Amino acid sequence: MTDKPEPPDDDPTVAANWWSAEPGPPEKAAEPEQPTPAVEPVAPARPKAEHAKPPRYEAPAAAKPDEAAEQPHPVAPTPMPAVKKARTPNLALNRLKAGFKPSRGQAIVAVVLALVACVAVVQVRVNRADDGYQNARREDLIAILDGLGQNTRRLESEITELEERKNSLSSSADKAETARAQAEAQVRTLGILAGTLPAVGPGVRITLNDPEGKMTSGNLLDAIEELRDAGAEAIQINGSARVVASTDFIDDTPGIRVDGQKLNSPYVIEAIGESHNLAEAANFPGGLVSEVTGPQVGGTAEVTEQTSVSITALHPLEEHRYARPAPSPTK
Repeated sequence: MTDKPEPPDDDPTVAANWWSAEPGPPEKAAEPEQPTPAVEPVAPARPKAEHAKPPRYEAPAAAKPDEAAEQPHPVAPTPMPAVKKARTPNLALNRLKAGFKPSRGQAIVAVVLALVACVAVVQVRVNRADDGYQNARREDLIAILDGLGQNTRRLESEITELEERKNSLSSSADKAETARAQAEAQVRTLGILAGTLPAVGPGVRITLNDPEGKMTSGNLLDAIEELRDAGAEAIQINGSARVVASTDFIDDTPGIRVDGQKLNSPYVIEAIGESHNLAEAANFPGGLVSEVTGPQVGGTAEVTEQTSVSITALHPLEEHRYARPAPSPTK
């Protein structure tokens, strides 16, 4: 930087003007003159048309820093959402699943086949049941049908009686007294079945003679079971042995022991029930009479229907060691 010259000391006015004046910019130095060439340059000869080269492509010049600063910044492109690669389905697995998954038509066919199988099973059972009666006589089949009819009527009568009891309990003013009377009647019925009370009613008397002593406890038990199946409600043997659910039969040759009592031939069986049904059950082919009169026993049998049979033998009441009455269910 050039130092400012000192003001003149001679004239104070000039010195004041000199200090107030602003210094101007420095003057440029004179540029040296270019020497004029003595000979003008000769322009190069233009090539001929056939030898002219194709025009060259020149890349645009780079923008100046100021121009580059003025240009707006490029906008970043919007990113595209990532596309998940679809999983290739497992065709073999899908076919296997489709094979195990039943279609609507297959389900219908399965239901139809199940119904056909049920019908076939029922038909086979019916045919087997029918085979047991193919060799029976016409009279025997009629007797069986009569017995079934009698059982049906008896059950219908019991249903009617129970309905009457229900109506009586629901409409009676003194329900406690009615319930007590019904309970007492039920006790009498159960007493007859348990063998703790005597009984009287229509039935049959069957007399079995075994002169050779070949009759076993199994033959006597079969006779009791046939009478029970025919609807016998109370049974006694030889007037002293009451037959109940817990009665046991043991061979004691000669003779048979029933609930500890030794019984000998002839064996007199008295049963209360529908007399005709009981007689038909005893005389049924292959039943009690056929078994006793057959060659295995060689005895005789006599069956008579009775309008009144009195059963007086009683079964001693035993105290249960383990069973106890169950409490009444609460509503």
